[in-house]
Amino acid sequence: MKPRIIVCGLGRTGYKIFRLLRQQGALVVGIHRKPIPGEATGDVIVGELCAASTLQSAGIEQAHTLVIAGSDDALNLSIMMQARILNPHIRIINRFYNTNLGERLDHTLIDHLSMSVVGLAAPVFTFAALGNQAIGQIKLFEQTWPIQEEYIHEDHNWRGRKISDLWEDKSRMLIYYLPVIGKINLVTAVLAEQRLKVGDRLIIGTQPRINQTRKSWGRKLLKIFTSIRQFQKHARSVLAMAMAVIVIILIATFTYVSTKLNISFVDALYFAVGMITGAGGNDKVVENAPNSIKLFTVFMMLAGAVVFGIWYAMLTDFVLGTRLKQFWDAARIPQRNHYIVCGLSGIGIRIIQQLHAGGHEVVVIETDPNNRFVNTARGMSIPVILADASFLTTLKTSNINTAAAVLAVTNNDATNLEIALKAKGLTPKIPVIVNYADPDFAGMAQQVFDFEAVLSPAELAAPAFAAAALGGRIIGNGIIADNLWVAFATLITPKHPFCGQWVKDVARYADFVPLYVETNHQTLHGWDLLDTNLSAGDILYMTIPANRLYQLWREEQEMVS
Repeated sequence: MKPRIIVCGLGRTGYKIFRLLRQQGALVVGIHRKPIPGEATGDVIVGELCAASTLQSAGIEQAHTLVIAGSDDALNLSIMMQARILNPHIRIINRFYNTNLGERLDHTLIDHLSMSVVGLAAPVFTFAALGNQAIGQIKLFEQTWPIQEEYIHEDHNWRGRKISDLWEDKSRMLIYYLPVIGKINLVTAVLAEQRLKVGDRLIIGTQPRINQTRKSWGRKLLKIFTSIRQFQKHARSVLAMAMAVIVIILIATFTYVSTKLNISFVDALYFAVGMITGAGGNDKVVENAPNSIKLFTVFMMLAGAVVFGIWYAMLTDFVLGTRLKQFWDAARIPQRNHYIVCGLSGIGIRIIQQLHAGGHEVVVIETDPNNRFVNTARGMSIPVILADASFLTTLKTSNINTAAAVLAVTNNDATNLEIALKAKGLTPKIPVIVNYADPDFAGMAQQVFDFEAVLSPAELAAPAFAAAALGGRIIGNGIIADNLWVAFATLITPKHPFCGQWVKDVARYADFVPLYVETNHQTLHGWDLLDTNLSAGDILYMTIPANRLYQLWREEQEMVS
């Protein structure tokens, strides 16, 4: 019997998960606050998401898995606790924006897996910016690999090549194979030395590389000159007011010297500075002076206090306020081959962290100086331009003409499109990656505007949630020909259906693709993997169609019983 799955919260992400699970043949029920057009009453339960009566109406006591897909962490936490009271043994897939809380719950609760939409989607945005036509991600060898589809066309380099020739390369994992004619398992095709034909499709994962480029002395000197130019731009008003203070001091000094008060230039300068700054000076200088000099001194005291007060306030704001930070950020803007991230949203900061970890130079444009991620970005020594990215002058300031790519990832779809269009207007050939929250219109925007990529986080993350709901420790997922496949790691136990079998035999039988196996403190890949006999304690990493997971689940249950 198939496990019953409940999806609670049918928003953009939740409804996508719900449809994916149903498409894969799962026994799934949805819960939402209001009816969904086109959905039968029995398929979608309407009510308060955290109410015990609503969960009971959805069959929580008999359910195998609960997917909580709402965007409110507090509500998701309430739903999780209510569900565990009604069914202590239910497996829960919980969506959390607060990843620290999610990780803590995973360590505290049994059968609880927290997942983040932005965490799942951000790598695909990053890979798209780097030039990979990524359709998903997979975690292998402690790295996140981009997944992409290779369509074999007339001029493709792999046309006519044996699939077995591609099997041994450890930096490129073959994940799924869809021949243009008929249906054949990837492992069977590898062992039969089948050749790739026009129309065949391969899903592959490519190992990411960290950019190790270092700045030359020429680029460092250019940075220094750029810093001086930016300093002049940001400090012009402060310097102008400082010059006004100096002029007033010099006027007073020369006035006292020229009136034959029998004082030296240094004494006159000392008195003028003390008088104007309020620090005090030798008041005897003007005690015996004519009334005109005393009136001049009164005027200079008042004028100097005003000018000096304004300059001091401007200097304080420049040093302790945002001006100095803006100066340093502007001075550190890369000159070329950098990535411009517009919007410090949740997905924006993840993209920045991943690009930075990969050794790439990044510049951020954000309108809100109080955005909580501004300090996070600056803590990574990433320049932040506090301005509106939809303004042409702002994009020019970020050196868009020599940038590698622009990512428009604010929380507003219209703003993202505006930024992308203006970026293309300034630099038509620059790759533009656009965040579009609505998954139903992301594809339309891609076709209409012909950007390099228009990606919806809900569209990218939903397959991972669906795959996790189907079981296993999911390490990746993707969709090919409307079929969901998942990558996961399975521990071979004495009662596991694969225990004691050869990988090449069980792979053909169960229709999965082995990636590698961890056995006896070593990792086996390629032909060694296919010739491995699985034993208890081994960890097998594999990809399999989602609808085949039920068969594996049933076999495991039968073996246990």
